[in-house]
Amino acid sequence: MSVPRPAAVIVLAAGEGTRMKSQTPKVLHELCGRALVDHMLAAARDLGPERLIVVIGHALEQVGGHLAATSPDARAVVQREQRGTGHAVRTVLEEVGTISGTVLVTYGDVPLLRARTLSDLLDKHAADGNAVTVLTAQVPDPTGYGRIVRDPSGAVLEIVEEKDADDEQRAIKEMNSGIYAFDGLLLADAVKRVSTDNAQGEEYLTDVLGILRGDGHRVGACVVADHVEVEGVNDRVQLAFARQVLNRRLLEEHMRAGVTVVDPSSTWVDVGVEIAPDAVIHPGTQLHGRTVIETGAEVGPATTLTDTRVGERAVVRNAVCDSAEIGPEANVGPYAYLRPGTVLGRKSKAGTFVEMKNTKVGERSKVPHLTYAGDATLGEDVNIGASSVFVNYDGVDKHHTTVGDGAFVGCDTMLIAPVTIGDGATTAAGSVIVSDVPPGAMGVARARQRNIEKWVLRKRAGTKSAAAAERALAERAQQENEQ
Repeated sequence: MSVPRPAAVIVLAAGEGTRMKSQTPKVLHELCGRALVDHMLAAARDLGPERLIVVIGHALEQVGGHLAATSPDARAVVQREQRGTGHAVRTVLEEVGTISGTVLVTYGDVPLLRARTLSDLLDKHAADGNAVTVLTAQVPDPTGYGRIVRDPSGAVLEIVEEKDADDEQRAIKEMNSGIYAFDGLLLADAVKRVSTDNAQGEEYLTDVLGILRGDGHRVGACVVADHVEVEGVNDRVQLAFARQVLNRRLLEEHMRAGVTVVDPSSTWVDVGVEIAPDAVIHPGTQLHGRTVIETGAEVGPATTLTDTRVGERAVVRNAVCDSAEIGPEANVGPYAYLRPGTVLGRKSKAGTFVEMKNTKVGERSKVPHLTYAGDATLGEDVNIGASSVFVNYDGVDKHHTTVGDGAFVGCDTMLIAPVTIGDGATTAAGSVIVSDVPPGAMGVARARQRNIEKWVLRKRAGTKSAAAAERALAERAQQENEQ
């Protein structure tokens, strides 16, 4: 049978998350390029719900602001006092009204939960005609979780929170994930009848199951295949574990799609990263944000790319690149830093110890080593000598440098912007260029060398340098006498 899309998905994200010991709200901690709550919202969206609702409370402005900026399709409902999961759902229904149809309730701190698992839950809920279906898991250590209590036939009787469980119930390995599919009309009635008669004095959503069963309705369970999917993130240790699991999952998807990842254990990717088949990712690589790696490109080792595009068959080694565009067959690194606004043309090069910012480099142009290029445009077939600096900042404003096609900039040249080096022009090594160099001309801007004889002997007497100079002068004098 076809499963209709849920009438609503309610994501509970109002808790404080004290175990994170952080000024950042728990649900906003980042995992592989997304906040925890955004992972859950992404999975929920894949179900096509009619309504997407997030319950917020702690750090209201931060969490609410984040949702407004990143999830305008989600309605935020404020739980002013955090008095339990049942109270959170009741708060939603009091604000939005009774929801007719299937209502899925989940959490903002379960980032590993897949949309297909939620779909399986909805499928079983509809197929069995349940009033409520709980997602459960068999776990090696259920400490901290509510236990699923079944009757001899296997039907779900109730869920008992650990603090309220007896020894026999604590021995149960099947845990409650806290994720449910409800009949919306029945939920609206039952949640009003949840009591606070428990160790915490809170309204538990789990009590709704007992209420519905007592009313004669069907209560079922859907067991998730991998218990890791429903494990929540409550502290930094669990956050790190979830990051490892999700990162491995992402890398496996890329590898099965034709990407070579040489060492998955030292490679990290965000969920928004795109990698084409036949790309090669070497050890120690981190790919963040909306980075795109095209066919045949090689990235790494020891490379970090953020919101960067790497063209076909380009090579990027030992580099840090942020919001850059690296053209096809371009070569970057080792030890290069490409900052926002950098665009490298086809077969261009940004080599060893090169830093670029807001610079466009034309096809086949090369900046091989030891150079800073900021706020510049380089034409095609340009060569920039070692230790050159594009001096773009005067302390108040940034200025632009233009280097024409086929130009050659000699080593240790300072280009004082704004300045233009014409097509085919050359600058002499060691020059400080403050004026435009016409096409085909050579720009020379350096003082004539003057040697002051025996200066070291007079000013540095008694030093190793003076001793070396004395020996060399004596040898030279002897050679001259012998001639």
